[in-house]
Amino acid sequence: MNRRTDEFDADLSPRDLVLLKIRIDNPTAPVRKIRDILEEEYGIELSHNRVNELLHEMADQDAFREVILPNEDIFNTHMFRVAFHYPNFEQQWEECYWELMEDPHVVMFFNADSYYHWQLLMQFNTDREAERWIHHFFKKHGGLIAQFDNTKLPTVHKFHSQASIFDELLWQSEEGREYLQNAQKDPHDKGVITADGGDSPP
Repeated sequence: MNRRTDEFDADLSPRDLVLLKIRIDNPTAPVRKIRDILEEEYGIELSHNRVNELLHEMADQDAFREVILPNEDIFNTHMFRVAFHYPNFEQQWEECYWELMEDPHVVMFFNADSYYHWQLLMQFNTDREAERWIHHFFKKHGGLIAQFDNTKLPTVHKFHSQASIFDELLWQSEEGREYLQNAQKDPHDKGVITADGGDSPP
């Protein structure tokens, strides 16, 4: 099956994670401002040219992507789930896959460890538009589909990644813990639910 299976495998150092964290928190800040935050908050001293080089390197490695997300309230949001009719899968999956990848209504498209193997976060101007999309999807790709589920999401409370998610990764190394301590940041503070169950760090 010739779908995308590439996984992120760049080796990011704790310093790189701090830089990525600052970039996410300050997406429009100039490089000099990011350099100043690195030094003042984390004790990392780099020239602005070096900071710029590192950001370009991480962008090339797909460590982050610069995207602009419209306000989610502009559109109606739906979650579509697709289960396969496997007798037709081998002949029909690829055309359907690439059409979904290029469809402007698709915000997120992922495989799930579920009966509904393909799942999609979709946005439409109106519910009627969503109904028409589903009609045409079944008309063209119905032979691939064993079951289809449509869930409307009337309110999207949060739709972004927070930079502080990297604090848990940083806490796993001595260098990363030193950076967090310089900035007086602890992933277990402020009521954050951490992957280790919230126990105090060693």
